[in-house]
Amino acid sequence: MLNESALFETHIESLPFVHRGKVRDIYAVDDDRLLIVQTDRISAFDVILPDPIPGRGKLLTALSAFWFEKLAHIIPNHLTGIAPESVVAATEREQVQERAFIIRRLKPLPVEAIVRGYIVGSGWKDYQTTGAICGIQLPPGLQQAEKIPGGAIFTPSTKAKAGAHDENIRVSEVERQLGKELTAKVKEKASQLYTEAADYAVQRGIIIADTKFEFGLDETGELYLIDEALTPDSSRFWPADQYRTGISPPSYDKQFVRDWLERQSWNKKPPAPALPVTVIRQTMEKYQEALRRLTGV
Repeated sequence: MLNESALFETHIESLPFVHRGKVRDIYAVDDDRLLIVQTDRISAFDVILPDPIPGRGKLLTALSAFWFEKLAHIIPNHLTGIAPESVVAATEREQVQERAFIIRRLKPLPVEAIVRGYIVGSGWKDYQTTGAICGIQLPPGLQQAEKIPGGAIFTPSTKAKAGAHDENIRVSEVERQLGKELTAKVKEKASQLYTEAADYAVQRGIIIADTKFEFGLDETGELYLIDEALTPDSSRFWPADQYRTGISPPSYDKQFVRDWLERQSWNKKPPAPALPVTVIRQTMEKYQEALRRLTGV
């Protein structure tokens, strides 16, 4: 996969173009369905980097597909099961092969459902300042990367527009936006998804420290899992054999890229610096190792 050519951007003319995000390109199949293509683009600090990671989109697709199937008994998801190659022109099939889903059009909820099993990242910063995360009070004296006493917590955030940053919010703010009943269901399903995935992953040598889920509603108000699921882009994956508290542990995600960028003289605004071949290769190897451990592929 490291030797294959990278797909930085799709050019599909057989379907109407809808949106180009940091990673995904979206096209309309019809009024009810969308084609989502995971490219090999990678972003950091909300800036798309100039160098793609070859095959990254395929790994993200494979891992999401694995989790969508494994966790489907908890909540339905937006996948249709239709082959992406069947809706594009023959000359465009290579662009979607192994890196695309055809999904149902659903109404996304305006919040991100974050579940944390360990205290790290923005949660650690909040805790150091207030002793709490999203208003949830935690015991004093916890260390960075420590497992949260009493089990994982639901810590929602805003869904920021392009170029802006997500912000942690209290559950009461989610209730104001969604109502108490829907908020309770989102919290319940997100917690169930995280707990089952984390219990499975730790048996495969990976600690899922935290993760982000997104949900959507159909026309009847039924809740669905949408977007992606439990990938290195939306989660912190730690090698269990390298885990210890007091530090931010090594991870199977793009933290490796962020760390390299932090050492550069860059103001974190476009354009981003070019990535060295060694950083591209090692980043891809981390994604491949996560996929291999979790799925056996």
